[in-house]
Amino acid sequence: MEVLGVGPLELFFILLIALIVLGPGDMAKAGRTLGRFLRKIITSSEWRTVQKASHELRYLPNRLMREASLEDLSKEMKDINKIGGQINAEVKKMELDLSSWTTPPEPSGPKNDQVETEESPIKSVDPTVTPNKQDDPGGEV
Repeated sequence: MEVLGVGPLELFFILLIALIVLGPGDMAKAGRTLGRFLRKIITSSEWRTVQKASHELRYLPNRLMREASLEDLSKEMKDINKIGGQINAEVKKMELDLSSWTTPPEPSGPKNDQVETEESPIKSVDPTVTPNKQDDPGGEV
């Protein structure tokens, strides 16, 4: 609890200093005078005007939103954001489900350094077979 930015511990120190400076007799008289002054302020019409203006300023944004129907719009925006988050979650879930369909499978079996295909112009040579003179274009073996 703070009054005008003064907490309970600070208020205690102010009262202690006032008691030391004023003394016990003058302290009671100063308390009565301060009480009468505060009562006059609180019961005055100016204080009520200040309180009313403070209340209006505090709730001005809410009143303006209500008048402009932005309250409903802000609720709708929250709903839209919530739905958007749900849609994003569903899309991510679908992407994970489809990844098994769109990702090529890993090759199974031993890996060869050179894979021959039908289009390959390089023919494999069997080292156990000796070339014939007829196959050799140079004619020498």
